[in-house]
Amino acid sequence: MHMDDRYASDAPQERAQLGLFDSVKALLATLLGIAHTRVELIGIEVEEQFARLVSLLVWGLVALFFAFTGVILSAIAVIAVFWDSNRVLAAAWLAGVFIVLAVVAVLGFIARAKARPRLFVASLEELAKDRDQLESK
Repeated sequence: MHMDDRYASDAPQERAQLGLFDSVKALLATLLGIAHTRVELIGIEVEEQFARLVSLLVWGLVALFFAFTGVILSAIAVIAVFWDSNRVLAAAWLAGVFIVLAVVAVLGFIARAKARPRLFVASLEELAKDRDQLESK
């Protein structure tokens, strides 16, 4: 056996090992790319939820301001109409109506708070697709 034969037989094995390491490296790079994409998607979803929350708060505050102004002016008008006859009764009725409306509003708020959309729905769907694709191979 020549010295060259011994080295010649090791060359395919080194190439196979090198090929295996390259495959593992490529697989890790692919997995890292998938993870990077999913993390970016989660970040986008967080930004969308934050923007939605800020928008809801602004519109809610605007609506509350105008509703409060309208209710106060309406109550003053009703009490002014009944000023000479039954202003205390009119004020009591208005107070009762406002309390009932406040309870209805609180119940509606609680129902909407419980029915909020799930966070990271798109990310979870994409991860499920990834898992299904990996399991099918």
